[in-house]
Amino acid sequence: MKITSIDSTVKTEVSHNPKIKKHVLVANDEVVNVTNFSLAVFPPGEIACAHSHSDMTEIFWVESGQGVITVNAKSIPLEAGMCVTVEPEEKHEIKNTGSIDLVVLCFGIKA
Repeated sequence: MKITSIDSTVKTEVSHNPKIKKHVLVANDEVVNVTNFSLAVFPPGEIACAHSHSDMTEIFWVESGQGVITVNAKSIPLEAGMCVTVEPEEKHEIKNTGSIDLVVLCFGIKA
């Protein structure tokens, strides 16, 4: 058993944009087939630029705020309570389009 909390983790930068911070609750290879489980905070206007992964599926759950996720050139508005799954090789980008932080729970699963 492993127990973590937001308070017990250190904020780190998201590799796609250092202004976006995350708390990694489960790191790569701590659990079989899990690449990450983290809470990311996007300040207003910040973007995790378009990228893709060949080795994982990512699941994004929006806790609060508003934004847009673009997957393979299709833009989908994000709001609290939404869940979006991005498959391997799908090019995706997340942008905070609101006036408050966009808070997103991110879950990566090995492909």
